[in-house]
Formats: sequence, structure tokens, C-alpha cells
Amino acid sequence: MNRAPTIPNTVLNRRAFIERLGGGLAGAALSQVMTLEAAVSSNAARLPQAAPRAKRVIQLFMNGGASQMDLFDYKPRLAREHGQKFDPGAGRRVEAATSEPGKVLASPFPFARHGASGQWVSSVLPQLARHVDELAFLLSIRSRTNVHGPGSYLLNTGFLLPGFPCLGAWVSYALGRISDNLPSFVVLPDSKGLPYNQKGNFSAGFLPVAHQGTIIQAGAKTPIANLAPPTNGRFITPAASAEGLALLKKVNQHHLRATPADARLEARIETYELAAKMQLSAPEAFDLSTETAATKALYGLENPASEDFGRRCLLGRRLLERGVRFVQVWSGQGGPTGNWDNHVSISKELPPIAASTDQPIAGLLTDLKARGLLEDTLVLWNTEFGRMPFSQSGEGRDHNGGTSSGWMAGAGVRPGVAVGASDDWSWQAAEGSITSYDFHATVLHLLGLDHKHVSVRHDGAERRLTDVHGEVVTGVLA
Repeated sequence: MNRAPTIPNTVLNRRAFIERLGGGLAGAALSQVMTLEAAVSSNAARLPQAAPRAKRVIQLFMNGGASQMDLFDYKPRLAREHGQKFDPGAGRRVEAATSEPGKVLASPFPFARHGASGQWVSSVLPQLARHVDELAFLLSIRSRTNVHGPGSYLLNTGFLLPGFPCLGAWVSYALGRISDNLPSFVVLPDSKGLPYNQKGNFSAGFLPVAHQGTIIQAGAKTPIANLAPPTNGRFITPAASAEGLALLKKVNQHHLRATPADARLEARIETYELAAKMQLSAPEAFDLSTETAATKALYGLENPASEDFGRRCLLGRRLLERGVRFVQVWSGQGGPTGNWDNHVSISKELPPIAASTDQPIAGLLTDLKARGLLEDTLVLWNTEFGRMPFSQSGEGRDHNGGTSSGWMAGAGVRPGVAVGASDDWSWQAAEGSITSYDFHATVLHLLGLDHKHVSVRHDGAERRLTDVHGEVVTGVLA
């Protein structure tokens, strides 16, 4: 992609900032900054190829494979055939990812239509159900895999294997930072642990490392590690820091002379700059004490069941307000429990995880709209794949790559619509099948980017988020 022209005033600001750092980092940085406006620079943002509808994104990722027919994809046939052998007809082979196919399993939760759009939502999401007229549902999302790791990679990076940049990294690479004091891409993982693939879902892949997700442990005493010296680090004095910077200057200058075109050094310098700025700006962004009691209640912070996810949704809103371009909030850790991977019992496992997100997500939508942020913020709700219409272990459901559900809301999204449809059992996508490539193409389009042109040359190939596939899902566009 072409890069935007360098802005002289911003370069002078960078020069002044680096000079204020003093010592070794300044010398190394100044010698590079004036000659390389590399991809990692927040001042070398790439221009959109069309008028963007969205300026920023918050993605809510339900880790584990949320059960579509127990949330949004109402299927009366499952109730009629409950307990019978699952037979889709036409001699089609029926397989499951980790088990033998069981009997048809009806949803244990009542469904009702909501809003003027009449969208079906189950009883496990009563708060979100009030917002259906603001959402655009995708009811026929198909995955190429029914395995967690590859499935999560596919929906995050567009590829089944590790090593490729994720959506947030591509957005950062293409559009740069909004704020000079905070990262462009922030990840808020579940407090119970990282999702499947660990940090691979947030990777910058072969893009400059400055575009990878900055992980913030919202519930930890120190949300971002190493922003300040440890309390026992009494040896870290101004004099010692100055000596370290002087040594760093010598090493960096030697590296620049040997490999002047190595963008990795520029990435490191950018990272050091950002870390220094975050020491001043991040503590205020993470401080929820300034939020009103009403706002905290809106996000469900007074409820132990929803406090963790609600805290991260509220923090996500604060980060968006302060200039973070892409925020990813995860529900569920990797592993057999504590997520949306409900193999044993849908009736017992799904309600708690759903309840942990219901009020926070509804609160986030309400808050963004009240603050005028929903007009240029894109909200995404995703999971790596769906579940099967037949039982596993009596009343659980196995993985299903054939169809799943998701939704979008906010900037540029047509509210109150449902695009695509699964078959009568929610077993396979039947109408308007949507792939991860289509989803990514649509997100980039709403950000003013043509997915076919957001690319980088790597290992002799022109790589992009959507590989060689993808069409914009026009049905969700306002």
C-alpha cells in the first residue's frame, strides 16, 4: 500500500520528544526518524481508499464456539425432532469433531422475537435482546475447520496456520495510530487466561512488530507489565538509566551502520517511544474510579458474574475515547472449561458464560450510543465456529464448522437486519454463506479500505488478510 506523506510538524514533535528522552535513545532515533518513515510510525498512517464509515473497532470474541441455535438461530425443527436420530436426508454423511453424533437436541432455552425487526433471541441474553434493532446479524457464517486453534486463527488472521497478521494488526498497519500516546491495537483477554493459540491470535505476523496487540490484563494489579520499575528495583536510578541509554545508543548506531535498511530497529525505537508516553497516559486510561456509579452499573460491575467482562468492556470504551483504533475483548480462556466450548451440558454451561457478557455488551452499546461514539465505532461479536444440532454426552454439543452466528453494529452498519440463513437444524449454512474472508472484507470496507489492496510483499507473495478470497457482505451495509 502507498503511505501517506510525512507531516513535517509531527516529525518535529517526534524530534522534540526524542530529544527530551535524552541520552542514547535520542541519538539513535534521530538518525533514523528523518530518513525512514517506516510502516511502524504512527505518523505514516495509510490513507483509506474510500470514505470510511468507521474510525475505530471494538471486537467482542466469544472463545470456544458459541452455540448459535441456543442464542440467535431459532430452529423449531429441533424441538419437533428432539431425541430422534439426526438424518439430514439425501444420504449425507454426518460426523462430529470429537464424538459420535447423538440424537437431535432441542434448545433448552425459550426463544422470543424482539424489537421492530422481530429478531429471535434466546432467554440467556435478555439484555442484549433489547438492542436487536441496532444490530446486523450474520446467521450463516461458515468455517473451513471445526478445531479451535485453526478456527480461531482463521477468524482472526484469515489463515488456518500461525504466523500471519491478525485483523487488528492489519488495521493498525493500514491506518496507523489515532493517538500518539496509546497503541493502535489493544487486547483485553479473559482474566482466567489467554484463549486458544495464546498470543498467536494477536500477532503482527510478518508485519512490523509495533502492530501486534498490546495485551492489557485489566484485572491485574499491574495491567501492563514493565511500564515502571519494580518496587524492589532500587538500583534503577537516573544515573544508571543514563548509562544504559548511552550504551543503547552505541549499539544502535553500530547496528544502523551495518544494516541501515533494517526496519526492526525503527520498530524498537517506536516501541520505546510509545512505552515512555504510556507511562504518563495509560494510568489515567485504566483508572475507572472517575466513572459514575450509574455507568459502572450499566456495565454490570456490581454483579460478580459480569464484573470481569464488564470491566474490560468499560475499559475498552475508555480506550476508544482516548484514541485506540482497535480493541479486542475476549470472553473465555483456552481449554475445556471457562469458555463457550459446551461439550458436556448446554443447559448448565451456556447460561453462566452468556450471563457474564449479556449486561456488559448491552451496556457498551448503550454507552457508545449515548456518547455519540457509535456513529464512527464498529462493534463486532464473533466466535470461531458454531455447535452441532445433535447431542454429545447427553446434553452437550460438539464443534460445527458448517454454520455459526455473529453480529455487527455501529458505524456504517444497517441496523435491524439478518443476513444469510442456516438449514432447518442449524447444521450447515444454507442461504448466503459467509466466510471469514467475507467478514474481513466487510470490516475493512467499513474502515474505508479495499481488502484487495491492503497487502504487503512477503516471501515472494503479495499477502493480504483475505488471501485470494472475500466479498463484502453488502446486506449489512447502511
